[in-house]
Amino acid sequence: MTEKAPQKEALIQLENISLELQGKQILKSVTMTVLPQQIVTLIGPNGAGKTSLLKVMLGLLPASKGTVFRQPGMVVGYVPQRLHIPQTMPLTVAVFAGMASKASQQTIQDSLHEVGLSVPLDQSVQSLSGGEFQRLLLARALLRRPQILVLDEPAQGLDFTGEAEFYHLIASLRERYHCAVVMVSHDLHLVMAATDQVVCLNTHVCCQGRPESISQDPEYLQLFGQGLAKEFAVYHHEHDHHHTADGRIVCDPEDHSHG
Repeated sequence: MTEKAPQKEALIQLENISLELQGKQILKSVTMTVLPQQIVTLIGPNGAGKTSLLKVMLGLLPASKGTVFRQPGMVVGYVPQRLHIPQTMPLTVAVFAGMASKASQQTIQDSLHEVGLSVPLDQSVQSLSGGEFQRLLLARALLRRPQILVLDEPAQGLDFTGEAEFYHLIASLRERYHCAVVMVSHDLHLVMAATDQVVCLNTHVCCQGRPESISQDPEYLQLFGQGLAKEFAVYHHEHDHHHTADGRIVCDPEDHSHG
């Protein structure tokens, strides 16, 4: 069978990807494309293969079958789901952030500020809260000036307000860096309003498309429950204010959507 040529503008394109690990089928015939400046969100139940799919996309896991195309020379910023740093390892915020690049102290400080993290550069990484550490991981990924930002459950450990602000931050970073974003999330009520393309995964691709187009897909409704899916899939909202990193509310005078 003749291989399908990748789309010219595609950053990543997967064609009929399958993955088996220790005799278990993790992914089956997955096809998807990530275009420049597109936000793509992978959703699905636990064990659906979402993290494994990210690793195949990035070349961290070899696919058992199928074709993976990655734009040559593409710069990736990766925020993993979990990263354990031993308590006994002396590691400051500046050293940890600088591991991803040869950035200056000022550039690191600017990146921390950009993601809403206000901590000293000489502070121990182990002393950060879960939410602060997530922002540090994001700042470190951005120091690479990525063409594609890959995030595995980026808002874990945050409360509802923190999650909403984090997804708003991701959308603004996409605009600022002109990068694509691929993320795994369970936060349907927030993600659906902050993504261009949704890929619903359960080993295979159940459905994919714009949020409003998949919200009535039978496989989507079966996976997430009709009541939950209908409530969250079309969730869109606007704010006339935003929250700063220290929690203050700042009004947006240009937004008159709330009268």
